[in-house]
Amino acid sequence: MHEPSAPNPAPRRRDGDTRHGVGDTRRRVGVMGGTFDPIHHGHLVAASEVADRYDLDEVVFVPTGQPWQKSGSEVSTAEDRYLMTVIATASNPRFSVSRVDIERDKATYTVDTLRDLRSLMPDAQLYFITGADAIASILSWQNWTELFELARFVGVSRPGYDLHVEHLAEHLEKLPADTVGLVEIPALAISSTDCRTRVRDHRPIWYLVPDGVVQYITKRNLYRPANSRRLDGAATVSYPHAEFHPHPESHPHPERKTTQ
Repeated sequence: MHEPSAPNPAPRRRDGDTRHGVGDTRRRVGVMGGTFDPIHHGHLVAASEVADRYDLDEVVFVPTGQPWQKSGSEVSTAEDRYLMTVIATASNPRFSVSRVDIERDKATYTVDTLRDLRSLMPDAQLYFITGADAIASILSWQNWTELFELARFVGVSRPGYDLHVEHLAEHLEKLPADTVGLVEIPALAISSTDCRTRVRDHRPIWYLVPDGVVQYITKRNLYRPANSRRLDGAATVSYPHAEFHPHPESHPHPERKTTQ
């Protein structure tokens, strides 16, 4: 039986020869789902590192619509979170952002996300990127037995984290050895919760999140009490309309099946 806590990174492809077999030229697409409230450099570094380690052609960021894990807690609007993700990823040609979850009119589950993306990219090998602690609890996810059929899973963690998946051994031993992997990301010490708290407490978030996201948070006066005065003294911009998709020709959605 393979050791899930010691994954082997994917080798670079040469002349169509991959770890999946000679002649397998399927696109490798990372899927990074999350609330992204706000998106920060930890998310971006994790996506970039996994893309390098697994030789991914593209990483699709999928902001959640109605996250079931956070029902009852205050979450910024889906449109705000989507636009911050677009701003944060715009400079990397390998990154794209999908609206598949925020346009779903029900609670968001990983299995729904992967089903939708698989139907949009049927010839791609999907790699779902998530926190290592989330993988340890995957048996509690909705329709979890289907998840491993839809994608490989890559857990990202802080250095030194031990991926405790002994309870998954019975299920993983019947699957390919690279079904679950682990990548250490030093920048994961940054958290969205801390970023929100810093904004609320009038503390800076420069260099924790991309500059454009700092500016967006300021303009929309996010993470501060309702009707509070903006820190820069200017008026808060109006609510972003759902039909506004900035620069779609330069930031394609996976629905268009564009290779980044």
